[in-house]
Amino acid sequence: MREHCIVKVKSGSIAEELGIEAGDYLLAVNDREIGDVFDFDFLCADEYIEVLIRKADGEEWLLEVDKDTDEELGLVFDESLMDSAHSCRNKCIFCFIDQNPPGMRPTIYFKDDDTRLSFLQGNYVTLTNLKDEDVERIIRYHMEPINISVHTTDPELRVFMLKNPHSGEVLRYLDRFYEAGITMNGQIVLCKGVNDGAALQKTMEDLLKFAPVMQSVSVVPVGLTKYREGLYPLEPFGPEDSAALIDQVEAFQKEAFEKSGLHFIHASDEWYVVAGREMPEEERYDGYLQLENGVGMLRLLTEELHEALEKKPVPGKTERSVAVACGYSAYGTLKKLCAEIEAVYPGLHIHVYRIRNDFFGERVTVSGLITSRDLLAQLKDKELGEELLLPNCMLRSGTEIFLDDGTVSELSEALQKPIRIVKSSGEQLLRAVLGLPAEDEEGEGDLNPYEYLG
Repeated sequence: MREHCIVKVKSGSIAEELGIEAGDYLLAVNDREIGDVFDFDFLCADEYIEVLIRKADGEEWLLEVDKDTDEELGLVFDESLMDSAHSCRNKCIFCFIDQNPPGMRPTIYFKDDDTRLSFLQGNYVTLTNLKDEDVERIIRYHMEPINISVHTTDPELRVFMLKNPHSGEVLRYLDRFYEAGITMNGQIVLCKGVNDGAALQKTMEDLLKFAPVMQSVSVVPVGLTKYREGLYPLEPFGPEDSAALIDQVEAFQKEAFEKSGLHFIHASDEWYVVAGREMPEEERYDGYLQLENGVGMLRLLTEELHEALEKKPVPGKTERSVAVACGYSAYGTLKKLCAEIEAVYPGLHIHVYRIRNDFFGERVTVSGLITSRDLLAQLKDKELGEELLLPNCMLRSGTEIFLDDGTVSELSEALQKPIRIVKSSGEQLLRAVLGLPAEDEEGEGDLNPYEYLG
């Protein structure tokens, strides 16, 4: 029988009242073995349950629990999944993990493809780790939404792209999720000359059949670092390629909207930046369902900033100078928005710097992959004003650590300048440049200032 170590019992919880303690082991619920967190949550949802616990001294307790439906027991386990994460079985021709430089922390090189993380954290999965019984469990527990890395609906092409002989046949799971009404979102990593053009058109048409159960599909350009020696030869998309992709996607959006009431297919912000085009209007993002894939982030930032400016908060100081640093993709939008802020607050001066990614290579342009060493090298001789503002997407979730393991404190000391980490929202950007505390610092929430929010 599988057993799960309890590392914490929440104060005031049912478990505490029952005498369960850290160091005890959960053995079963309703006489059923617990495979992972989803078994646990499903079995504990009833009003009456029986919980089998083994105490630290070896004594076993069978506890009868009467509670409200969905009321938690208050147990925290040594593994958040109550199981180890499933690693990826694919050898994708576009995998970003394979393009990392040597010498980084081990977790950087772990390839997860765990469907359970799709529900818990929004991760995108290829379905290649699933078996029929896993699909049946997803349907039985109605676990949703499930976020799927589709890339192509052509089985042979998918096998080629993922380098997994089973990656084509598992596309049938899409039909089963659709028939069961399991909410889905899709992702297409586009590789030039591989799954673009006619192949992309077929993929979009095939996936539209699943709308509105499948809510959205993002199209993102393949990320290419300078560490691709020995990997499949891929080329970046240029301005003309990006413009053509946008035209193809936007034409299909019209068809999709007529059929499903959703724009459904979305080109990520990077396409518009490279093509030099304006971002779509807010209505075309269908509620920003694909922010984690870089779809609509710049439009949302713009809308939030404009809304915040309408309120015109009183600044902490009437005269103030600060610096903002970001990747190349966000630079144009951020530069424009900061100019708008300066126009409303004449005493404010904002230096906006775009950081070239020397660590991964210049083709990587997103802010979230900027390292502390690139920030230091490119900002050390720049005018930074009273403090430097950095987006929280540059940091590992819940920490002050950059991808290269440098810390905010170390960077601040090296630059001899205070650094403020800013949540990715227009209102928080405005408050930061004005020198006002973030909302959570005023008692309106408990947001971790280093939390990654996309």
